Amino acid sequence: MELSDLYSDKILDLAGNARQPPRLAAPDASARKTSRVCGSTIEVDLVVRDGVIVDYGHEISACALGQTSAAVVAREIVGTPVDEFRTVRGQMHAMLKAGGEPPAGKWSDLKYLEPVRDYTARHMSTLLVFDAVEAALEKIESAESVTARS
Repeated sequence: MELSDLYSDKILDLAGNARQPPRLAAPDASARKTSRVCGSTIEVDLVVRDGVIVDYGHEISACALGQTSAAVVAREIVGTPVDEFRTVRGQMHAMLKAGGEPPAGKWSDLKYLEPVRDYTARHMSTLLVFDAVEAALEKIESAESVTARS
């Protein structure tokens, strides 16, 4: 497969027609991730209530692969339990790095990124949104831990 084959019509459609959720005015946490390989960046904002992601915003500058991941996340994340999101994140890492199956259900459009597994230089940009959301979740959990001890 040629590198240009990664950019299928479906990938370009998902990336090009993505809803761009605005940054949140009052997030519980924000996190920024940058790919050292290609320079793609994403900053995400989250609001979590009772273990469910109830609001999400982002700002992204990435290739079509990173934009596709972010588009699916933006479309599906609100209303997702934190544990479910972490499962999807793990599935994406396994799909790209260990030959695992792509996520299913409402996350099934992530299967179009499966060919990225053969291009390790593209893994980081494809996973950027998942790692940024995880970093924001960790900040929220850390703040909750500190509050609980006070």
